[in-house]
Amino acid sequence: MNTETFDSVFEALIDTPIEAANMTARADLLLAIRERIRTWDLPQEKAAARLGLTRPRLNDLMRGKVDKFSLDALVNIASATGLALRIQVVEAA
Repeated sequence: MNTETFDSVFEALIDTPIEAANMTARADLLLAIRERIRTWDLPQEKAAARLGLTRPRLNDLMRGKVDKFSLDALVNIASATGLALRIQVVEAA
């Protein structure tokens, strides 16, 4: 039996390493944003207004629908939550 291992679930599910890297970055960012928003303890309407989003858009974010957000959109939302981004570039394994 041939067992293949992957560094992330996205590498196993997505066709190219480039797409997997993008999806991994988006998922990591979405999780950090969700955690920050949860600390606010606000109703979705108020949290959405604070971020300049519609409530349905915030709902997609809080439900983890990463496929509905570009990396660029997530960077903008993260900044609106008060998170600072730092990108680390390393050699691929």
